[in-house]
This record gives sequence, structure tokens and C-alpha cells, in this order.
Amino acid sequence: MGLNWASVTWGDITTLSSTQQQNTAKATLNFDSFKALTFDCYGTLIDWETGLLNALKPILAAHGRELSDTQILKLYSELEPREQNPYRRYHEVLANIVRRFGEKLGFTVSEEEAKQLPKSLPHWLPFPDTVAALRELQRKYRLAIISNTDDDFFAATARHLDTDFAEVVTAEQARAYKPSLLPFQLALQRLGLPREQVLHVGQSIHHDVLPAKSLGWSAVLVYRRGFGATVPTKGEPDLIVPDLKTLAKLACR
Repeated sequence: MGLNWASVTWGDITTLSSTQQQNTAKATLNFDSFKALTFDCYGTLIDWETGLLNALKPILAAHGRELSDTQILKLYSELEPREQNPYRRYHEVLANIVRRFGEKLGFTVSEEEAKQLPKSLPHWLPFPDTVAALRELQRKYRLAIISNTDDDFFAATARHLDTDFAEVVTAEQARAYKPSLLPFQLALQRLGLPREQVLHVGQSIHHDVLPAKSLGWSAVLVYRRGFGATVPTKGEPDLIVPDLKTLAKLACR
């Protein structure tokens, strides 16, 4: 028997089996009603947190600062929104975040060190299930990207995804970062579909679920590791899955 997600706590989510989640999903979303799926990129398709940690930890270690992965990601989640408003390119956002780490932890960041985080982004890799899941989903749906990034960053990332996306909307194009509604509105305009036929998929309640739902879209939360490097926020996705492999199984039946 499927579970009612409205009664499931965040603590329960991490203990649910894949079968339980699939049974629940069958009762919550009619996938045949969707023509397009839009995806957050970093954290949903790309292993964003590993990329961040691999770039930041050597800088911290060079200055004698030892923080746990959880502490690093929590500090990142606090710093990033401040650097994104007012809008500036993501290259600059990432470099500034490195500088803010230094300010918070009491050391001076060199210009070369500030460049290390943005320089690392093109090398961040997909989660193991991403590419196969996208290929499966593409057989049935138009796929699109709504990402808090720059155009050249996503162009580099796209080589890892090996997928022909119908539309790509970046923060650079919208001149705003999620959770602003502007990237979502631009994506819907380009897809040329009614909102009822578009399903958004993302790993953040704050950046993905809340703005999508506020516009009347359905939304899936990909709950891989918890909140990680995003702001902890309460919200009600239409469906929660542990990974894209599970989503593809459900959506392509």
C-alpha cells in the first residue's frame, strides 16, 4: 500500500524504501498529463556538493582551517544567496563566496584562490544515475533546464550530460537566480505549453519546489542527501524521489 506524503516527516523520508516511494508516487502524479520536464542542474543532475567540497577544502586546509563537510555546506548555503542579489554572473558569485569564507574564518583569500571554485565547475560530474535516466525520460518528454548558472558554465556541463535539451534557461538569461520566478516564467514561455503540462524536478525546496508550486506547476523533489548546500525550507512537493533512476521508472511506465 502507498504512503500519504502529507503525513510523512522529513526524518521518515530517508528511511523509505524505493518500492514504498514508487507506490506512493503512483497515487500522487499522473505522468501522462505532462509533456515536458524541467530540471534544476547542479545538485539534481550534477553532483554539486562534491564539486564544491573538492574545490573549497584545499583552500581551507592551506589556511589551517578544518571544517566538516556539513559545516562547509551550511556556510555555503548562507553565503550564496547574499551574493546572488542583486544579480551578478555566477562566475563572480562563486569567487565572492570563496572570499566570504576567508572573511568568516579569519584569513585573506588570494585572487588565484578566489578563482578556484568557478574554475572547478566545468569539471563537476553527474550523479551515477543521471545520464541513463535522462535518456529514458527523453523518450517520452521534452526536457529542459532551469539553472542558477551562466551560459558558458552550462555549455561545459552539458558535455557531461549527453542529452539534447529542448530548452536551457540560465540565471544569466533571466538576469535572476531561483527562487525568483523569472527563470521559471521564461522557461514556460519558451516551451509554449500550459503550466499543467510541465513538471519541474529539483533538489531544493527553496530554489525549486516553492517557486514552481507558486506558479501552479507540479514539482518533484529529488531528495538525495537532505538540504546540503541549500537553505533548509519547508514545502510540499507533489512527489519525493531518492534519485533520478526512480523518477524515470515512474514517469516512463
